[in-house]
Amino acid sequence: MPVDTHTKILATIGPSSATREQLSRLIDAGADAFRVNFSHGTHAEHRERIKIIRALEKEKGRLISILADLQGPKLRVGNFKEDKVLLKEGQKFTLDLDNTPGDETRVCLPHKEIFEALKPGEVLLVNDGYIALKVESCNKKSAVTTVKVGGYISSHKGVNLPNTKLNISAITEKDREDLKFALKNGVDWIGLSFVQKAEDVREIKKMVNGKARVISKLEKPSAIDDLENIIKESDGIMVARGDLGVECPIQVVPVLQKKIVKLCRLYARPVIIATQMLESMIVNPTPTRAEVSDVATAVYDGADAVMLSAETAAGKYPVQAVKMMHSIVKQVEDDPLFFELMNNSRNVPCKATEADAITFAASELAGVLKNVRAIVSYSSSGFTTFLTARERPALPILALSPDIKVARQMVLVWGVKPYVNKESFKKFNNVEDCAVKYVKEAGLAKSGDHIIITAGFPLNVKGRTNMLHTVYVS
Repeated sequence: MPVDTHTKILATIGPSSATREQLSRLIDAGADAFRVNFSHGTHAEHRERIKIIRALEKEKGRLISILADLQGPKLRVGNFKEDKVLLKEGQKFTLDLDNTPGDETRVCLPHKEIFEALKPGEVLLVNDGYIALKVESCNKKSAVTTVKVGGYISSHKGVNLPNTKLNISAITEKDREDLKFALKNGVDWIGLSFVQKAEDVREIKKMVNGKARVISKLEKPSAIDDLENIIKESDGIMVARGDLGVECPIQVVPVLQKKIVKLCRLYARPVIIATQMLESMIVNPTPTRAEVSDVATAVYDGADAVMLSAETAAGKYPVQAVKMMHSIVKQVEDDPLFFELMNNSRNVPCKATEADAITFAASELAGVLKNVRAIVSYSSSGFTTFLTARERPALPILALSPDIKVARQMVLVWGVKPYVNKESFKKFNNVEDCAVKYVKEAGLAKSGDHIIITAGFPLNVKGRTNMLHTVYVS
């Protein structure tokens, strides 16, 4: 099936999709990129999956992007004596650093950083928010809480602290080892969990050292407090609505989603909408109407990509889930209202640079000049392509880069069809001829059409977008 949508699909690999046959079927169904989730699986398993993807990339003649998603700090309670205990509303329940197995009165919370940050009146949410504990008193070793929302609790359930900023690095020792492995095996994007502030992003970018691009996962309210700075420091953003919906009032999440997408477009950062998009397809062959509307809303908002998690990693119908998501994206993008919304939501570039002006003008020109079939973006770093995609033109964007890693990264960017082009151009006529060759081979233009070229000249010099050119296809 041709890659025929602007909005990309990111599929998570897991037991349901890890074989060569299944990964091939997912690509054919519409998956553009794959997420390798380091919260599960071994390095040996991940290495094999990456190897299969790269082999399929060659076999199918199209670039595929790989996101390595780091686990980040996992805050969990300790062990209980019994399988589970029932916490009743109004009762007292203590959290402490004592490793003794817990009961209905207390349990270990083996994170001293939590006790150092807790204050009376704050709330801890356990088991995805199904249990709520209000702190009555606390010190650096324990906290006495009142159960506000009761229920059963068992060993190792996750803990969320919506109103507490923790002095915990977003990068654990496990993450450091996983990051080394991921970079060694040539992934294109690194997903950073537990981002609370822009400094978290700067820390991992030093470690990555340009070997991949960094996507910050927004899943904590503290990240929203520093949202604009986090977006500026990041190469991309993921709206991780699962944890965000636990730690923030759930009705706020759709509002935050729109705000984040708008800011990401302003700063030309690709943005992924993730979590529970087609959740019911983990066990059912078709989604709910609400889930279809949810995916459609993300596409209408202008997200670069929509993500499938357990639907493709552990679900019964991974291929059907990708096909369904692709059909929703296609339906929305075929709606005349879609590009009207994209055009109406364009921002004037936040910086007055040549690059901003040229890519903004390219989209304007595409709306005026008749028979324009594509925008061809020459970019050695991907910078020009990011800016071109920000404008959400009603045209395919062909990204030509001499660097295969940059080209693979561009797979996740809205509307972009990336290619590796290592030609060295001595005359500008050669640049035109090359662009025409690619759009013809992609089946996007024929004789009598126009294309638009954006680039930095001389070519293959990073950070110089200074040229806008139209070409008549003969």
